[in-house]
Amino acid sequence: MNIAVVDDDQSVRKSLTNLLKAAGYRAMSFASGEELLAFPDMGELSCVLMDLRMGGMQGTQVQRLLAQQAPGLPVICMSAFWDEVSLAEATAQGAYRCLRKPFTADELLSSIREAVPGVSAGASTGAA
Repeated sequence: MNIAVVDDDQSVRKSLTNLLKAAGYRAMSFASGEELLAFPDMGELSCVLMDLRMGGMQGTQVQRLLAQQAPGLPVICMSAFWDEVSLAEATAQGAYRCLRKPFTADELLSSIREAVPGVSAGASTGAA
């Protein structure tokens, strides 16, 4: 199972990527929404974990475009800036769940398991 981690903070990306790999997932790191949207193998992704507030394109903008490129791809949003307007917009754009930073490893991993039912850590999505 490939999970995209999208955050403009390198330390957050690294921490989340390491956590996901330790849990048995394949994690791919993206420094921006633009970088994610340019990824040529979108069909290999099982889930996207994305910050709502980033430099450049914001998470909700990325969600809107991602829904066109990869319909049905679950997106779990995260944010340290917890305002109702951003959360409502993320939900309206189809976010599976929004997590408030800091969140626990258990919160993240259970959100992923719920967003992608039937696929467990380490399971193949058909990608080599």
